[in-house]
Amino acid sequence: MFDFTIHALKTSLNLRTLKHNILCSNISNENTPGYQAKKVEFETQLRDALHLENRLPKFGTHTDHFIFTQLDAIHPNVYEDPYGNPSLNGNTVNRTAEMAELTENQLLYETSLELLKKKISLLKYAISEGERSH
Repeated sequence: MFDFTIHALKTSLNLRTLKHNILCSNISNENTPGYQAKKVEFETQLRDALHLENRLPKFGTHTDHFIFTQLDAIHPNVYEDPYGNPSLNGNTVNRTAEMAELTENQLLYETSLELLKKKISLLKYAISEGERSH
């Protein structure tokens, strides 16, 4: 029903939400002895999938139907931060770094959300203009 851009923005929002949850979990566990900070990696897969837009396979009930397999195949990698510097209690959370990453992720989420709103507004405009011409 929707085009590649809407699907890509939806995917980005979902992945940014996951990253937000991981970062918040790290921050909330900053005083938990032995807690290992987690990281999530999806940006490379998302970037690679977005560059494949013109090479997506076309198939379905109509020649213009796309199957967004590259975006649907993105599986974020959640892992313990191998560069974490353990404190005396073995915790590897760096609150300052986590807060900076949380802020960056929030800005990217909000940017994706604004782009999605604009895309939907354009679709609404196109639909309403079509109704006026009849």
